Amino acid sequence: MIFFYALGVGILLGYALRGRLRRFPSLPFRALWLIPLALLIQLLIFPLFSDRALVTFATPALHILSYAIVFLWLLLNLSVHPLWAVGVGGLLNIVVVLVNRGYMPSSVTALERAGRSFVAAALLTDGTYGNVVLMGGGSRLNVLGDWLFLPPWIPGATAFSIGDLLIMVGLVWLVMKGMRGNG
Repeated sequence: MIFFYALGVGILLGYALRGRLRRFPSLPFRALWLIPLALLIQLLIFPLFSDRALVTFATPALHILSYAIVFLWLLLNLSVHPLWAVGVGGLLNIVVVLVNRGYMPSSVTALERAGRSFVAAALLTDGTYGNVVLMGGGSRLNVLGDWLFLPPWIPGATAFSIGDLLIMVGLVWLVMKGMRGNG
């Protein structure tokens, strides 16, 4: 959900800079079909509006596979410079997910401050919830985990990582660049 905010900010800034959405196709994307494939995998294992996965086996492996598909797409599109920021953010996320066996460490405090108390409670009770694991002594590279947060008055507020922040910066830049017709 937070990535949609980055797209919205990118569109607003793009228009402020006299850009137009119709220019966005000027970006030279290759193999764009890989992105919906990665998203589909993530939605099957971490549904948006449910805590019950549609695919309940091999969750960590499928999570890592979805990242691998996105990285393949990023490698195929390195000529689009904003994707470098997206790639670095994604790399930070995949590193922490890999060292935590397919899960992102998430701070209970950040989740509570974002108004996601039910997720924080689930982490304290079960240790995992969806694609996150309880951040603490048992998790690794916590500095790269979800410890930043949006305030609860923002719809869809949640905890997020430094990698997510870099991805959002890259998305804003990408939308602005595309709207300006700088393919």
